[in-house]
Amino acid sequence: MRRLFVTAAVFCAASCATTGGAETGEDGVVYGADAESNLKKGDEALESKNFPEAQHYFEFVKTKYPFLDAAKTAELRLADVDFERDRFIEARDRYQTFIRLHPTHPKVDYAAFRGALSHYKDIPSDFFLLPPAEEKDQAEVQNALVSMQDFVRLYPDSTFVPEAKKIIDDVKHRLAEHELYVAGFYAKRERWPAVVNRLNVVAKKYSGVGFDERVAFELFDAYRALHDDAKAAETLRGFVEKNPDAPAAAKAKKLLGALGTPSSTPPPAAPDAGT
Repeated sequence: MRRLFVTAAVFCAASCATTGGAETGEDGVVYGADAESNLKKGDEALESKNFPEAQHYFEFVKTKYPFLDAAKTAELRLADVDFERDRFIEARDRYQTFIRLHPTHPKVDYAAFRGALSHYKDIPSDFFLLPPAEEKDQAEVQNALVSMQDFVRLYPDSTFVPEAKKIIDDVKHRLAEHELYVAGFYAKRERWPAVVNRLNVVAKKYSGVGFDERVAFELFDAYRALHDDAKAAETLRGFVEKNPDAPAAAKAKKLLGALGTPSSTPPPAAPDAGT
């Protein structure tokens, strides 16, 4: 029994030294005497981008104080550590786990927003040696859009909603640019049905992000190339009706006039009084 006690004491001395409630772990990190002091140390390390040390503190809190609210905070901070290290897949997994385990936590919307933001941050960069953004695979851009839209739908009262909406607009702009790039690719090869399909994607899904005028006139040209003057006119009439004061509205009306088509859809005829 005495030998067992001595062995345990030696093991404790080897694994940690205790001074006034503080502990020095095998990793050489001096831990505080309570959960809050360690969270503070972890936050300071995270702010100074000392990510390994921050992770040590948060893991210590999570392990040593599993039944305190501080442990939940530590879980969230560990996700933040991965996020700040650009380990977005790992961060997203931690945020999603936090949401699943603590759905009523006051910061669950923060976890949801950061999880969605990880998709946005993981979008391929526009580094000058790489192809332009509109030429790259758009899978992560699409993921960012879906996840941010889900966040706004699930947490409409969150303080992060305004930022999320800005990101949604930016992501839609990127996706629209990609569709326009592909439409241009097909236009150079005079594959007009494919051009129409791509432009209609922008018109239907990404209206209002800065390309409405361009889409309207490019659709007009594509329909004309397909000898579909009715669709061409319908496209420009729609643009004029939505943007009557836009400088391009005058150009649209002139083109409609050249087609012999009114610039606005006439109202339905009144029924005959005798019928």
